[in-house]
Amino acid sequence: MVSVFFLLSLLLLLFSSSPPRLRLPGPAAAAPSLADDLRCGHGAPPCLAYLLVGARGDGARLLRLLLAVYHPRNRYVLHLSADASDSERRDLAAWVAAATPAVGAFRNVAVVGAPTAGTPVGSSSLAGTLRAAAVLLRLHPDWDWFITLNAADYPVVTQDDLIYVLSNVSRQFNFVDHTSDIGQKESEKVQSMIVDAGIYLAGRTNFFRASEKRPTPDAFKFFTGISCCSPWVILNRQFIEYCILGWENLPRILLMYFNNIMLPQEGYFHSVICNSLEFRNFTVNNDLRYKAWDNPPQTEPVFLDMTHYDKMVDSGAPFARRFRENESLLDKIDGNVLGRWGHGPVPGAWCSGRKSWFSDPCSQWSDVNIVRPGPQGIKLRQYINRALEEGEFGSKSCRSKFISDSSMTLKAELRASSNRSL
Repeated sequence: MVSVFFLLSLLLLLFSSSPPRLRLPGPAAAAPSLADDLRCGHGAPPCLAYLLVGARGDGARLLRLLLAVYHPRNRYVLHLSADASDSERRDLAAWVAAATPAVGAFRNVAVVGAPTAGTPVGSSSLAGTLRAAAVLLRLHPDWDWFITLNAADYPVVTQDDLIYVLSNVSRQFNFVDHTSDIGQKESEKVQSMIVDAGIYLAGRTNFFRASEKRPTPDAFKFFTGISCCSPWVILNRQFIEYCILGWENLPRILLMYFNNIMLPQEGYFHSVICNSLEFRNFTVNNDLRYKAWDNPPQTEPVFLDMTHYDKMVDSGAPFARRFRENESLLDKIDGNVLGRWGHGPVPGAWCSGRKSWFSDPCSQWSDVNIVRPGPQGIKLRQYINRALEEGEFGSKSCRSKFISDSSMTLKAELRASSNRSL
């Protein structure tokens, strides 16, 4: 049964008397009730921190996405933007609390009660991402990677697959699709200035465009996604701490600059990481998403359907986008790839309950530190290894040509792991 504490915590987030703030319990109160059973950090499998974002009408999609990526080892923040109603947020919080007993037992899911505007092209969406990252650092300071997903995304591997494969990857690495070759987009993406009304006007999601343009910056190099739009990233905790705590001035300087550009989420993290001497040599030029594009590419990838199934699964990518709501391909992924059925989470090695038509095997659990990868995990391992090798030897990365001893050691470890069977 879901704990009363968890339900009260969700209601506290939803009905905070101070709308601009997310009221948080102290670190001790936020600790999972089963913390002694869960190991994170050095020597343990990685723990992942997810931000799942959606807009008005996306509550059911976020719940489905949560259950598709749920694992007791991970931490989750769910954010419905300000255009969604309070009743939608209350419904989502109630659905999450009732979804599976593990959510209440491990207290690893939070629903944002005072959302940001989420203006599609403005800086309020970036503010929401940074805020969620700060919340995850406050509530759960022991995770290893921060993963952003949208309601139109879906996993193509189980969490057992992903956690197992990432166990063999250095936690120094960040996965960001990036390029400094802006080309013809320079005038629109770099020099144009806008003001996001959602930052200072409640309930507004529009923006205002400045009549003048500013020069291309020369104090730092501007990076954005190689694809037409790549705001989705997988970043390690050290880099997130660098962006939030800012012991150097670079993250703050770039944040002020990106406050007034179009689509800042498509360039902020990319530019910070590639201009940082500390982090750029550990940047993999891949966002670990499968996408299909029109020819020539448009501003968004095409919606995936049954015709994309074979290529998507064979790619080995852990995530795919974009999906329409209730797309039948999602049911096929659930049944053939994730092994998810009914309304519960994807079963993993942590689930010890009896599997039947009327019971959820994940309603009971054993050791949550054990993962058991499946066949898709082999493809994922090959996909990750290719991405790392392309970053090591390729020129399409912001890494400097200097290869540190640690990178060379890691490469040897990856080659050894590629010969290890799942």
